[in-house]
Amino acid sequence: MSLVVTNLSVDHGAIRAISGVSFTVESGKIAAVIGSNGAGKTTLLRTLSGLKSASHGSAQWNQHDLFSVKPEFNVRHGIAHVGEGKSVIAELSVEENLHLGAIWRKDKKDVAAATNEVIELFPILGQRMSQSAGSLSGGERQMLAIGRALISNPDLILMDEPSEGLSPRFVLQVGEIIKRMRDLKHSILLVEQNLALALSVADYVYIISSGKFVFSGTPEELSTQNEILNEHLGVSGSKEISHIH
Repeated sequence: MSLVVTNLSVDHGAIRAISGVSFTVESGKIAAVIGSNGAGKTTLLRTLSGLKSASHGSAQWNQHDLFSVKPEFNVRHGIAHVGEGKSVIAELSVEENLHLGAIWRKDKKDVAAATNEVIELFPILGQRMSQSAGSLSGGERQMLAIGRALISNPDLILMDEPSEGLSPRFVLQVGEIIKRMRDLKHSILLVEQNLALALSVADYVYIISSGKFVFSGTPEELSTQNEILNEHLGVSGSKEISHIH
C-alpha cells in the first residue's frame, strides 16, 4: 500500500499555504518532508489527516480518496497521526492515553498484545502506566504519542516534528525508534525541521519552502545540493551533514 498525493494545494484564507505538491510514500518506506518554520509542513500533515480541507488535488491511500471521507476513516483504515508530545492528554494516565489508540480495535486480546509491544519498545512507559501524562518529561510524552499511534495498528504513520523540544539524547533515541518502526513494515511520512534526524532515517526526502517542493530525492542526492541546503535550510554545505550517514 502506498500514499499517493497529487497536485495538492491548501489555502489559509487568501494565502496559499501549500501549492501543487505531489509525492508518494511507498509501502514500508520513510519519506521525510523537511523545511523551516512556516514552510507548510504541519499544514500538509493536517490536511492528509483530515484536520484541514484541501483546496485542490488528491490523496489516495490504498486506492481510497482521503479527502472524501471523515477523519475517523483514517484510523479505521490503518493511518495514524503522531502529533508533538504535547498532543497527549495531560490529565489522563499513561495507560489511558495508550488505550485511546485502540478505540477502533474490537479484539481485546489484540489490544493487550499491542500494549505489551509498545511497553517492550518503550520500557519507561511500562513504569509510568498509572502516572498522569502531564507528569512525563518531553521525551517520555513523545514516546507516549508514538506508542498511542502504534496501538491503533497502523500501516501508515504521519509524524509531525517528533524531535521538537527534545534534548539531543532523546532526538537520537527517536531516530532509532523511527527506524525500528520501518523495520516492522510501517510506512512513515515524517515532517521535520531537524535535518540530521530526517536524513538519518529517510529513504526519500522532500524540501518544502513557501508551500512548494524545491527538492525531491534521496538523502545522498540532497547532500550534494549545496545551493538548496543553504537557501532553504540555512546549511552552508554538504560537509555539515556528511557525518550523518
